[in-house]
Amino acid sequence: MTAPAAALLVLADDLSGAAETAALLAPRTGSARVVLSGPGVRAAVSAGVTVVDLDTRHADAAVTDAAVRDAVAGTPGAAVLVKLDSLLRGPVAAAVGAVGPVVVATALPALDRVVRNGVPVVSGGPLSGTPAWATEGRTAPSSLAQALAPLLVQVVPLADVRSSGLPDLLRSVLASGRVPVCDGESDADLDAVAAAVAGLPGVALAGSAGLAAAVGRRLGHAPLGGVPTPVPDRTGGPGPLVVVGTAEGVALGQVAGLRAGGVPEVLVPVPDLLAAVPDAGVVRRLADAVTRGAVVLRPDPAGGVVPGAGRHLSAGLARLVSAALAAVPGGPVDLALTGGETARRVLDGLGVRTLAPRATVHHGAVVCTAPDGRSVVTRPGSFGGPGSLLAILTALTGEVAVPSTDQHPVASGGTTEGPSMSTLTSPTEPVADSGPTPFIAVTMGDGAGVGPEVVVGALVDPASLARCRPVVIGDAARLRAAAEILGLDAEIAVVERVADAVFTPGRINVIDLGLLPADLPWGRLSPVAGHAAYEYIRVAAELAMAGEVQGICTAPLNKEALHAAGHVYPGHTELLAHFCGIEEVSMMLSSPRIRVIHVTTHLGLIDAINRIEPGLVERTVRRGHDALVRAGIPNPRISVCGINPHAGENGLFGYGEEEEKIVPAIERLQADGIDVRGPLPADTAFFVAGRGDYDLVVAMYHDQGHGPVKVLGIEAGVNITVGLPVIRTSVDHGTAFDIAGTGKVEIGSMIEALRQAAQMSPRPAA
Repeated sequence: MTAPAAALLVLADDLSGAAETAALLAPRTGSARVVLSGPGVRAAVSAGVTVVDLDTRHADAAVTDAAVRDAVAGTPGAAVLVKLDSLLRGPVAAAVGAVGPVVVATALPALDRVVRNGVPVVSGGPLSGTPAWATEGRTAPSSLAQALAPLLVQVVPLADVRSSGLPDLLRSVLASGRVPVCDGESDADLDAVAAAVAGLPGVALAGSAGLAAAVGRRLGHAPLGGVPTPVPDRTGGPGPLVVVGTAEGVALGQVAGLRAGGVPEVLVPVPDLLAAVPDAGVVRRLADAVTRGAVVLRPDPAGGVVPGAGRHLSAGLARLVSAALAAVPGGPVDLALTGGETARRVLDGLGVRTLAPRATVHHGAVVCTAPDGRSVVTRPGSFGGPGSLLAILTALTGEVAVPSTDQHPVASGGTTEGPSMSTLTSPTEPVADSGPTPFIAVTMGDGAGVGPEVVVGALVDPASLARCRPVVIGDAARLRAAAEILGLDAEIAVVERVADAVFTPGRINVIDLGLLPADLPWGRLSPVAGHAAYEYIRVAAELAMAGEVQGICTAPLNKEALHAAGHVYPGHTELLAHFCGIEEVSMMLSSPRIRVIHVTTHLGLIDAINRIEPGLVERTVRRGHDALVRAGIPNPRISVCGINPHAGENGLFGYGEEEEKIVPAIERLQADGIDVRGPLPADTAFFVAGRGDYDLVVAMYHDQGHGPVKVLGIEAGVNITVGLPVIRTSVDHGTAFDIAGTGKVEIGSMIEALRQAAQMSPRPAA
């Protein structure tokens, strides 16, 4: 690595890795270019940093060998770095073998991907035991020696990497005709390798983005950073279009984060993507959605993973994107592309041959400018936490994605009007800090359902940790199993008390009740799990009553399992009221577009109508009003539904229930200065609330309130119990036994539930 600063050549096998590396090395000369391999590559590689995407991730050994040799031969005297996938996907042996004398170091400590004794380790376990190669159609290598076969390698253990004799050892191994493969667990280890190779003329480096960062540090430059300012003439137009071309489990949570922010989604069945010609109807729907604003495009996960089909799906996405964007007026559409193969195919289809990196959103997510002026964000498929895509979209637009009040989210498989972009507070935006954040008890819910998965997914989101201090009441072993299923790197730390919890990124604190057997099956009704869910709630309520937590956030329990365990309560609301010694509480449902509070909930319709009376209506409205004031809405606008169709229409329908049961309550509330209107016909109340005329709708019975909320935002819906000594929030979905343990659950509702718990709970100092 002794070539002059004017010539550094980086060879990557996919586009997201190329852009990631360019962002790490760009400060070396103040700029860097990413070149998509093809005609004219040699002429394009000149002074400065040039990162070439050879597009060889799925190429055979012969093609890869020729591409690497051709690129190196075209840049004599340049220092060479071969960017390898940290999960060792692609023809790594051919790339390493073609570059000449080379030292290999594939650790990526930033993502907990390390190398010990020549074995790649991901989040504490061997790579070969993870699902990272699920779409490769073959088994992950058990060692770097296997990944680099038939090359002869020699492992350089950590003790030697960290010794002063490393340069001499590397020189000796290279002289023997072997490839040194360096262990690494930290950035300091990679720094040592980069420094050692700097003293070996003509020797290349091969490794992950972690090694590229080490080269940058050796040259005295920090990685390219900072959220970019959107290009002025690219804002306010159609899109952006977010293309999710990865089967990684973490992508489900990231998409959920966008949907929680009101961004619509277009799901395309896998068979349609594998077709040679895009379906005209899908092209039209996607073009219409992009024209209206931001939208997400991805393969329908209902079809499952198709081993070996990843490249064909990427090509299908590219065909669809090219056809749809050609029909979008208003100039080039900004893009966010996840998965290197997908990014490359999409840009090939649009004729983009070079990219200029200008900022990073987070590790691996790079914002570039294309020659046609559009912004393009590329990111490896497995990177980022649950908020990754929302952060990327915000970086592209300069605004936070939330649904507008007169537009509708997209339904799976089709589109309706897409959301506008607004600078209003987002469901994933941290609350302003005015002191210590509240402690929130997070109950794990039914351990046989999706509760453990949504808890882990929500708590590894960095924004969650910024808003509050969450402590899980549950079972540590089950949470670890959920983290493994989701492919998330999470430290599940057992604590005895809330006060013992330590809050650092990636750490989940849990008061471990240890009630679930290790062999508890996912997705099956279990009295054991029902009893455990009961105990989690009991402990959370005790912590709240003792003042150790300021709020409670609950994952879903299963009522049938709860009853089978001998705990006959209608649900969370009544169970918490029992433990807190409160006779009457109210259920409020909150989604990005609408909030609803219920006068009655778990009662048959006849019993519910009999139960309604002016005092109950008044107390319900006051509880909702106080909750919204606590959430930062100083004078909430509240609409109250009638009981009968058309709110009785002056006695035409029903027997005067509105005048008897509702009107007296409204009159008393209005006399106290509360902005409450009604009784209104329920269909009218929800329509005008959905367009933004009201902050809260008061529903008279369960289905009157639940139906509209589930139509308008169940994925991001939150169930809030008001009237307790502390605020309790929960996801607005059930245990989803049909997908429990599969990693397919949407976590957006849990992220939003935690956000609202933090927002509505007092600070400890208060």
